[in-house]
Amino acid sequence: MLIAQLTDLHVCSAGRPAARVVETNMLTERALRAVAGLRPAPDFVVISGDLTENGLIDEYKNLAALLERYLTMPIFVVPGNHDRRSNLRQILPHLPGVSSDSRFIQYVVEEFPVRLIMLDTVVPGHAHGELGPERLDFLDRSLTAAPHRPSLVVMHHPPFRCGVASMDSIHLRDSAAFTSVIARHQQVDRILSGHHHRMIIGRVAQAIAMVAPSIAHQWILDFDAAAPAALVMEPPAFMLHRWAREEGMSSHAVYVESYPGPFPGLTDPEYPGHGGAVS
Repeated sequence: MLIAQLTDLHVCSAGRPAARVVETNMLTERALRAVAGLRPAPDFVVISGDLTENGLIDEYKNLAALLERYLTMPIFVVPGNHDRRSNLRQILPHLPGVSSDSRFIQYVVEEFPVRLIMLDTVVPGHAHGELGPERLDFLDRSLTAAPHRPSLVVMHHPPFRCGVASMDSIHLRDSAAFTSVIARHQQVDRILSGHHHRMIIGRVAQAIAMVAPSIAHQWILDFDAAAPAALVMEPPAFMLHRWAREEGMSSHAVYVESYPGPFPGLTDPEYPGHGGAVS
Protein backbone atom coordinates (compact mmCIF):
# COMPACT_ATOMS: atom_id res chain seq x y z
CA MET A 1 0.00 0.00 0.00
CA LEU A 2 1.27 3.48 -0.94
CA ILE A 3 0.28 6.72 0.81
CA ALA A 4 1.22 10.07 -0.74
CA GLN A 5 1.51 12.83 1.86
CA LEU A 6 1.43 16.43 0.65
CA THR A 7 1.56 19.39 2.98
CA ASP A 8 1.59 23.18 3.11
CA LEU A 9 0.20 23.90 -0.34
CA HIS A 10 -0.76 27.51 0.52
CA VAL A 11 -3.01 27.81 -2.52
CA CYS A 12 -3.84 31.46 -3.23
CA SER A 13 -6.34 33.52 -5.14
CA ALA A 14 -5.65 33.54 -8.88
CA GLY A 15 -2.60 35.63 -9.75
CA ARG A 16 -1.57 36.24 -6.15
CA PRO A 17 1.69 34.79 -4.77
CA ALA A 18 2.01 33.56 -1.19
CA ALA A 19 4.21 35.72 1.06
CA ARG A 20 4.45 38.02 -1.99
CA VAL A 21 7.11 35.83 -3.62
CA VAL A 22 5.93 32.20 -3.98
CA GLU A 23 3.75 31.07 -6.89
CA THR A 24 2.04 28.39 -4.82
CA ASN A 25 -0.78 27.70 -7.28
CA MET A 26 1.73 26.73 -9.96
CA LEU A 27 3.78 24.71 -7.47
CA THR A 28 0.68 22.90 -6.20
CA GLU A 29 -0.36 22.02 -9.73
CA ARG A 30 3.11 20.69 -10.48
CA ALA A 31 3.10 18.57 -7.31
CA LEU A 32 -0.34 17.12 -8.05
CA ARG A 33 0.80 16.30 -11.57
CA ALA A 34 3.80 14.46 -10.11
CA VAL A 35 1.57 12.45 -7.75
CA ALA A 36 -0.78 11.60 -10.61
CA GLY A 37 2.19 10.31 -12.61
CA LEU A 38 3.43 7.86 -9.97
CA ARG A 39 3.44 4.20 -10.97
CA PRO A 40 2.06 2.35 -9.17
CA ALA A 41 -0.40 5.02 -8.16
CA PRO A 42 -0.83 5.79 -4.44
CA ASP A 43 -3.81 4.11 -2.83
CA PHE A 44 -4.77 7.47 -1.33
CA VAL A 45 -3.45 10.96 -0.63
CA VAL A 46 -3.30 12.78 2.70
CA ILE A 47 -2.83 16.54 2.90
CA SER A 48 -1.57 17.56 6.33
CA GLY A 49 -2.76 21.13 6.55
CA ASP A 50 -2.31 24.63 5.18
CA LEU A 51 -4.29 23.77 2.10
CA THR A 52 -4.63 27.50 1.41
CA GLU A 53 -2.78 30.70 2.27
CA ASN A 54 -5.65 32.61 3.91
CA GLY A 55 -8.56 30.17 4.12
CA LEU A 56 -10.59 32.18 1.59
CA ILE A 57 -13.48 30.79 -0.46
CA ASP A 58 -11.82 31.45 -3.82
CA GLU A 59 -8.60 29.80 -2.60
CA TYR A 60 -10.50 26.61 -1.75
CA LYS A 61 -12.25 26.78 -5.12
CA ASN A 62 -8.86 26.94 -6.84
CA LEU A 63 -7.66 23.96 -4.81
CA ALA A 64 -10.84 21.98 -5.49
CA ALA A 65 -10.39 22.47 -9.23
CA LEU A 66 -6.76 21.29 -9.08
CA LEU A 67 -7.62 18.21 -7.03
CA GLU A 68 -10.41 17.26 -9.41
CA ARG A 69 -8.15 17.77 -12.43
CA TYR A 70 -5.30 15.54 -11.28
CA LEU A 71 -6.25 13.08 -8.54
CA THR A 72 -8.62 10.14 -8.86
CA MET A 73 -7.74 8.33 -5.61
CA PRO A 74 -9.31 9.14 -2.19
CA ILE A 75 -8.06 12.36 -0.57
CA PHE A 76 -8.01 12.91 3.20
CA VAL A 77 -7.24 16.33 4.68
CA VAL A 78 -6.76 18.05 8.01
CA PRO A 79 -6.63 21.85 8.42
CA GLY A 80 -3.59 23.96 9.24
CA ASN A 81 -3.27 27.36 10.86
CA HIS A 82 -3.71 29.08 7.45
CA ASP A 83 -7.06 27.33 6.91
CA ARG A 84 -10.59 28.25 7.99
CA ARG A 85 -12.74 25.29 8.92
CA SER A 86 -16.04 26.82 7.79
CA ASN A 87 -14.79 27.72 4.31
CA LEU A 88 -12.99 24.39 3.90
CA ARG A 89 -16.23 22.56 4.72
CA GLN A 90 -18.25 24.78 2.38
CA ILE A 91 -16.09 24.19 -0.72
CA LEU A 92 -14.73 20.69 -0.05
CA PRO A 93 -17.71 18.90 1.59
CA HIS A 94 -17.26 15.93 -0.74
CA LEU A 95 -13.91 14.99 0.81
CA PRO A 96 -14.28 12.12 3.32
CA GLY A 97 -14.64 13.10 6.97
CA VAL A 98 -14.58 16.86 6.46
CA SER A 99 -18.07 17.32 7.91
CA SER A 100 -18.21 14.35 10.30
CA ASP A 101 -17.41 16.42 13.43
CA SER A 102 -19.41 19.54 14.26
CA ARG A 103 -16.50 21.45 15.81
CA PHE A 104 -13.27 20.07 14.33
CA ILE A 105 -12.13 18.56 11.08
CA GLN A 106 -11.02 15.22 12.45
CA TYR A 107 -12.08 11.64 11.74
CA VAL A 108 -10.92 8.04 11.41
CA VAL A 109 -10.25 6.25 8.12
CA GLU A 110 -10.95 2.54 8.49
CA GLU A 111 -11.03 1.03 5.00
CA PHE A 112 -7.32 0.42 4.40
CA PRO A 113 -4.82 -2.02 5.94
CA VAL A 114 -3.34 0.87 7.92
CA ARG A 115 -5.79 2.89 10.01
CA LEU A 116 -5.64 6.71 9.86
CA ILE A 117 -6.46 9.07 12.72
CA MET A 118 -6.89 12.49 11.11
CA LEU A 119 -6.41 14.97 13.95
CA ASP A 120 -7.30 18.69 14.01
CA THR A 121 -4.62 20.71 15.87
CA VAL A 122 -5.70 24.22 14.85
CA VAL A 123 -6.16 27.12 17.27
CA PRO A 124 -8.04 29.75 15.20
CA GLY A 125 -6.19 33.04 15.03
CA HIS A 126 -2.87 31.55 16.15
CA ALA A 127 0.09 29.90 14.42
CA HIS A 128 0.79 27.32 17.14
CA GLY A 129 -1.18 24.14 17.62
CA GLU A 130 -3.04 22.77 20.62
CA LEU A 131 -5.44 19.88 21.26
CA GLY A 132 -6.99 20.35 24.68
CA PRO A 133 -9.05 17.71 26.52
CA GLU A 134 -11.72 17.21 23.85
CA ARG A 135 -9.39 16.40 20.96
CA LEU A 136 -7.04 14.38 23.15
CA ASP A 137 -10.06 12.32 24.18
CA PHE A 138 -11.00 11.83 20.51
CA LEU A 139 -7.48 10.57 19.82
CA ASP A 140 -7.50 8.22 22.80
CA ARG A 141 -10.95 6.81 22.02
CA SER A 142 -10.13 6.34 18.35
CA LEU A 143 -6.98 4.38 19.11
CA THR A 144 -8.65 2.35 21.86
CA ALA A 145 -11.25 1.17 19.37
CA ALA A 146 -8.71 -0.86 17.33
CA PRO A 147 -5.69 -1.72 19.50
CA HIS A 148 -4.29 -4.37 17.14
CA ARG A 149 -4.43 -2.50 13.83
CA PRO A 150 -1.35 -0.59 12.61
CA SER A 151 -2.19 3.11 12.77
CA LEU A 152 -0.96 6.48 11.55
CA VAL A 153 -1.82 9.82 13.13
CA VAL A 154 -1.99 12.69 10.63
CA MET A 155 -1.88 16.26 12.00
CA HIS A 156 -0.60 19.68 10.99
CA HIS A 157 1.51 20.82 13.95
CA PRO A 158 4.57 18.72 14.85
CA PRO A 159 4.35 17.27 18.38
CA PHE A 160 8.07 17.61 19.14
CA ARG A 161 10.75 20.31 19.25
CA CYS A 162 13.38 20.35 16.51
CA GLY A 163 15.86 22.99 17.73
CA VAL A 164 14.94 25.77 15.28
CA ALA A 165 13.50 28.55 17.44
CA SER A 166 11.08 29.96 14.87
CA MET A 167 9.61 26.49 14.36
CA ASP A 168 9.55 25.42 18.00
CA SER A 169 7.63 28.55 18.99
CA ILE A 170 4.67 27.41 16.88
CA HIS A 171 4.68 23.63 17.39
CA LEU A 172 2.00 21.65 19.26
CA ARG A 173 1.81 23.31 22.69
CA ASP A 174 0.41 20.33 24.63
CA SER A 175 2.85 17.84 23.12
CA ALA A 176 3.48 16.17 26.51
CA ALA A 177 -0.21 15.25 26.84
CA PHE A 178 -0.23 14.05 23.24
CA THR A 179 2.83 11.89 23.88
CA SER A 180 1.12 10.32 26.90
CA VAL A 181 -1.79 9.22 24.71
CA ILE A 182 0.47 7.82 22.00
CA ALA A 183 2.50 5.88 24.59
CA ARG A 184 -0.66 4.02 25.64
CA HIS A 185 -1.27 2.78 22.10
CA GLN A 186 1.62 0.75 20.75
CA GLN A 187 -0.06 0.24 17.38
CA VAL A 188 0.80 3.81 16.34
CA ASP A 189 3.68 3.42 13.88
CA ARG A 190 4.03 6.93 12.41
CA ILE A 191 2.91 10.45 13.22
CA LEU A 192 2.74 12.52 10.02
CA SER A 193 2.73 16.31 10.17
CA GLY A 194 3.67 19.43 8.21
CA HIS A 195 3.79 23.11 9.24
CA HIS A 196 7.58 23.47 9.48
CA HIS A 197 8.23 23.33 5.71
CA ARG A 198 11.22 21.02 6.15
CA MET A 199 11.94 17.30 6.29
CA ILE A 200 12.41 16.57 10.01
CA ILE A 201 12.32 13.22 11.82
CA GLY A 202 11.81 12.74 15.55
CA ARG A 203 10.23 10.29 17.97
CA VAL A 204 7.10 10.53 20.10
CA ALA A 205 6.91 7.65 22.57
CA GLN A 206 7.31 4.50 20.44
CA ALA A 207 6.25 6.17 17.18
CA ILE A 208 8.41 7.77 14.51
CA ALA A 209 7.28 11.38 14.06
CA MET A 210 7.85 12.94 10.66
CA VAL A 211 7.52 16.49 9.36
CA ALA A 212 7.06 16.50 5.59
CA PRO A 213 8.61 19.20 3.40
CA SER A 214 6.29 21.63 1.65
CA ILE A 215 5.38 21.13 -1.99
CA ALA A 216 5.98 24.89 -2.35
CA HIS A 217 8.64 26.80 -0.36
CA GLN A 218 10.75 25.60 2.57
CA TRP A 219 11.65 27.27 5.89
CA ILE A 220 15.20 28.33 6.59
CA LEU A 221 17.35 25.93 8.63
CA ASP A 222 19.05 28.06 11.30
CA PHE A 223 19.77 26.91 14.85
CA ASP A 224 20.62 30.42 16.04
CA ALA A 225 17.94 31.23 18.63
CA ALA A 226 17.92 34.86 17.46
CA ALA A 227 17.56 34.05 13.77
CA PRO A 228 14.51 35.63 12.12
CA ALA A 229 11.87 33.46 10.49
CA ALA A 230 12.40 33.30 6.73
CA LEU A 231 11.50 31.13 3.76
CA VAL A 232 13.85 29.73 1.12
CA MET A 233 13.23 28.29 -2.32
CA GLU A 234 14.80 24.91 -1.68
CA PRO A 235 13.41 22.05 -3.82
CA PRO A 236 9.77 21.18 -3.07
CA ALA A 237 8.96 17.59 -2.16
CA PHE A 238 6.30 15.28 -0.79
CA MET A 239 6.39 12.01 1.14
CA LEU A 240 5.51 8.55 -0.11
CA HIS A 241 4.86 6.08 2.69
CA ARG A 242 4.93 2.38 1.77
CA TRP A 243 3.32 -0.21 4.01
CA ALA A 244 3.63 -3.97 3.60
CA ARG A 245 2.37 -6.55 6.06
CA GLU A 246 5.74 -8.33 6.12
CA GLU A 247 8.04 -5.30 6.41
CA GLY A 248 5.86 -2.62 7.97
CA MET A 249 6.26 1.05 7.05
CA SER A 250 9.00 2.82 5.11
CA SER A 251 8.93 6.48 4.06
CA HIS A 252 10.45 8.16 1.00
CA ALA A 253 10.95 11.84 0.14
CA VAL A 254 9.96 12.49 -3.48
CA TYR A 255 11.21 15.66 -5.16
CA VAL A 256 8.66 17.38 -7.36
CA GLU A 257 11.17 18.75 -9.87
CA SER A 258 12.67 16.69 -12.70
CA TYR A 259 16.42 16.07 -12.70
CA PRO A 260 18.91 14.53 -15.18
CA GLY A 261 18.84 10.75 -15.39
CA PRO A 262 18.23 7.93 -14.79
CA PHE A 263 21.69 6.67 -15.67
CA PRO A 264 22.86 3.04 -15.41
CA GLY A 265 24.60 2.23 -12.13
CA LEU A 266 27.87 1.08 -13.69
CA THR A 267 30.82 0.20 -11.47
CA ASP A 268 34.55 0.77 -11.82
CA PRO A 269 36.76 -2.29 -12.22
CA GLU A 270 38.21 -1.50 -8.78
CA TYR A 271 34.82 -1.70 -7.02
CA PRO A 272 35.26 -4.12 -4.08
CA GLY A 273 31.67 -5.41 -4.02
CA HIS A 274 30.14 -8.26 -5.97
CA GLY A 275 26.92 -7.96 -7.97
CA GLY A 276 23.59 -6.38 -7.07
CA ALA A 277 22.52 -2.76 -7.30
CA VAL A 278 25.22 -0.18 -6.69
CA SER A 279 24.80 3.23 -5.10
